[in-house]
Amino acid sequence: MHPITWLFIAALLVPICYAWRMRRRQRREAFIGQYRFPERVRLKLVERYPHLNAQQVQQVLDGLRDYFQLCRMAGRRLVAMPSQAVDVAWHEFILYTRQYRDFCDGALGRFLHHTPNDAMPHAQAANAGIRRAWQLACAREGIAPRRPSRLPLLFALDAELGIADGFIYRLDCGATPGSSGAAGAYCASHIGCGGGCAGAGSDGCSSGCGGD
Repeated sequence: MHPITWLFIAALLVPICYAWRMRRRQRREAFIGQYRFPERVRLKLVERYPHLNAQQVQQVLDGLRDYFQLCRMAGRRLVAMPSQAVDVAWHEFILYTRQYRDFCDGALGRFLHHTPNDAMPHAQAANAGIRRAWQLACAREGIAPRRPSRLPLLFALDAELGIADGFIYRLDCGATPGSSGAAGAYCASHIGCGGGCAGAGSDGCSSGCGGD
């Protein structure tokens, strides 16, 4: 085939492929946004955190929806879980294996594994995962990641809802990058600039990350 013909075909295919990818992205985004989690996920949150009212439980479910949106945006790159309460909801959802598998197919086009922090290949992987979660969450909510005026939902939830075992973040606690701030909180304003994870747990990282 003549080279000019190949160029002509390529010129036609590029916008077609782009449009197809855009439609796929929009379908997956809408699928996550409209998905109804099993009722047992809500009940598990009520059991684990009896101090939460119905509206607050819904906030956690909204946070789980947000987390899946971040995983969609990240492709196959690992995204750490910034919220303990949302992680509890994710754990419960996974128990409904068929529904979870079907959800992953529709939302991501692949199965999203839950990777415990102690199964990470190295500490840098967890650090990269929490930085990616921060950057994508900020992008979704129109927040400047290096100079945030507020915390994204996933990073604010545990503190706002008084989650006793939660991961607590502060906008700026005056600490140096990679260190814990006041009262065990992690300085969220440093996540976009350096390493580190939330200020909970033995190494300060949440228990689960997305990725294969």
